Amino acid sequence: MPHAITKDNVRLHYEEAGSGTPIIFLHEFAADHTNWEPQMRYFSRGHHCIAYSARGYAPSDVPPTPEAYTYKHFYTDALAVLDHLGIDRAHFVGLSMGSYSSLQVGLHAPERARSMTLAGVGSGSDLDNLEAFRKQCQLNGEQFETLGSAEVAKVTREAPGRIPFLVKDPRGHADFYAALARHDSKGSANTMRGFQGGRPSIYTLTEAIRKVPTPALIICGDEDDACVAPSLFLKKHLPAAGLTLFPKSGHVLNLEEPALFNEMVERFIALVEAGRWPVRDPRSMG
Repeated sequence: MPHAITKDNVRLHYEEAGSGTPIIFLHEFAADHTNWEPQMRYFSRGHHCIAYSARGYAPSDVPPTPEAYTYKHFYTDALAVLDHLGIDRAHFVGLSMGSYSSLQVGLHAPERARSMTLAGVGSGSDLDNLEAFRKQCQLNGEQFETLGSAEVAKVTREAPGRIPFLVKDPRGHADFYAALARHDSKGSANTMRGFQGGRPSIYTLTEAIRKVPTPALIICGDEDDACVAPSLFLKKHLPAAGLTLFPKSGHVLNLEEPALFNEMVERFIALVEAGRWPVRDPRSMG
């Protein structure tokens, strides 16, 4: 089973498909590398695609303490996978937690990212409710440890941002939460505490975000209420960002609307590779 080794000796399981310009996929909290299968199959027709399971998500290693799950670990882990494969630069495609990590690569290692697709980005960023959000993350971590992943999956399957997926595709929604139920409960607890409950709000990173030159595509479901305002914020402040809203859509965009997701990301990457995704022209700003 192939794996990359991080700086702190955590093994990360990854899968590869295809050849060409590299694309690396970074999954959300409730997912793992397998949830990128619709994209791995599609984009591997013309690209070298890599999907990996983050630390805490078997068959990757599950470090025992929350201190090994900071947002810095998560974005540097993506770079460790690229280093292991001898890849200098790649297109980063992230969802939710994976979008945050992709953005951090843009902030701290922009030379490694050909582009960033930031889908379902920014939940938990609202500064007025930040402390309450962090407390809830700690409680959620306790739930994973005391109840187990299977019971937590039952509770979270009807979270507001997940309802559009349930309405459109009950079978796919059921498969998604069956997979979450199999996640390592300790790894999920530590990810919830360390990453979800410890990452800085994107609203505190405004000045740094304004300096990121990396081409970015922001994708948000118009019924993913927690991500609409952060997506608009990133569109405003990332110099080379474009924004698209998926109608009647929630959080799990790559599975809820796989054809639309693939079409938008494919067009974006093609324009980036053609040098046709520039920073915003100041003349267009009111």
